[in-house]
Amino acid sequence: MQPSRRGFLKTGALAGAVAGSNLTSAQLIAAEETKKLRLAAIGVGGSRGRYNRGGAIANEASKFATMVAVCDVDDLHTEEFNQKHGGNLNKYRDYREMLAKEKPDVVTIGTPDHWHVPIAIACLEAGADVYCEKPLTLTIDEGKQIRKVVEKTGRVFQVGTQQRSSGNLFQKAIAMVQSGYVGDNVNAYIAIGGAPGGGPFEATEAPEDLDWDLWVGPAAKADYCEERRKYFRWFFEYSGGKMTDWGAHHIDIAQWALAPGETGPTSIQGTGEFPENVPADFNWNSFFNGEASLPNGYNTAMKFNIELKFDNGSKMVVTNHYKREDENIDFPNGILFEGSKGRIFVNRGKLTGSPVDALTDEDNAKLDAKIAELRKGKKAMSHMGNFFACIEEGGQPISDVWSHHRTMTSCHLCNIALMLGRELKWDPKAERFIDDEQANGLMSRKSREGFSAETHAAS
Repeated sequence: MQPSRRGFLKTGALAGAVAGSNLTSAQLIAAEETKKLRLAAIGVGGSRGRYNRGGAIANEASKFATMVAVCDVDDLHTEEFNQKHGGNLNKYRDYREMLAKEKPDVVTIGTPDHWHVPIAIACLEAGADVYCEKPLTLTIDEGKQIRKVVEKTGRVFQVGTQQRSSGNLFQKAIAMVQSGYVGDNVNAYIAIGGAPGGGPFEATEAPEDLDWDLWVGPAAKADYCEERRKYFRWFFEYSGGKMTDWGAHHIDIAQWALAPGETGPTSIQGTGEFPENVPADFNWNSFFNGEASLPNGYNTAMKFNIELKFDNGSKMVVTNHYKREDENIDFPNGILFEGSKGRIFVNRGKLTGSPVDALTDEDNAKLDAKIAELRKGKKAMSHMGNFFACIEEGGQPISDVWSHHRTMTSCHLCNIALMLGRELKWDPKAERFIDDEQANGLMSRKSREGFSAETHAAS
């Protein structure tokens, strides 16, 4: 960047931009440098559908790059987003057509979960850097697949687990655990909330300006109903319930703290409660193979209590609501780390506990150095800012595909343990269940004909 350009950016124009956003001056300087990048948004939500995270991440990305196109299977969502960005974006229903015509440098993906990997693979192979909302995968094998494509293409890939960029809360909690401030033999107790029951629901006609068949995509063919579309997270056809919703956040933080690196649990067991729509003897293998279906209602676990053990002696307990009545511990959402030196509790609102209260200025300086390591050489910035910093400077983003695949593997392991109702043994190196072909059969799903990741990556 030329000195005159940098000087201009640091004048009143920059000050005004800072005042109107949550970006720092340094982030806005970097944003100016990446504005030449052509940005496209796939899956943006809107007033008709309940889920609008896709629009939020696309809006955030547009602070760093120039938005040129929007793609959504719902024309109403597409036009609403278009109008928010000046009304001159190129609009598409099919992301393959958009990739072929626009050839964007950067893509955000905010579709329902079952579309994340097929679309992400297509974007990566088209030469785009990708920011994909969590949870990245619908199955364990999808994680292996997207990992290979990221390695092959060398593109920057950031998963939207924004808690990883929270320095004063989650990063500090991880640094405290890994630096010994909670002591030895640390375990994590994770509450992620429960899921609703409901249904069967009545099928209705899909809106004329919605391509419902393309929305369903790789999942089994299904009649339209508002509940499937608005609350897709409670259908195993499209997501994994609370386990892959909030679990993708809190299990991620806990596993990062307890077992850093490319590893995972070795033992998984627990109990749970499914909605009445799921028969007690339901054959989940047939469901994954596309040979069986469930009633048109919610079918993900409503309540659960699962224990995951690691070879290093640590364990994670994942539940919808954690409570120890004898010790006055009760929380519906958050992570309790407990070790030989005490406990710390962290969620999106606070980081508390006696080890936190005992920190000195010297301790905080050591923790700051550890947090810098967790950030992989990047400065403190927003999650989207970290993504664009990696595009501009190189390096891996803070929520990379390798670590998130391991997180999602643990989330999927929890669901599979609930489905089969027994203890499972997992080999985190081979990434397979040990002597359990029934469980291994639940690592992948059969895609509807014409909608596999491979066929939809081609254009």
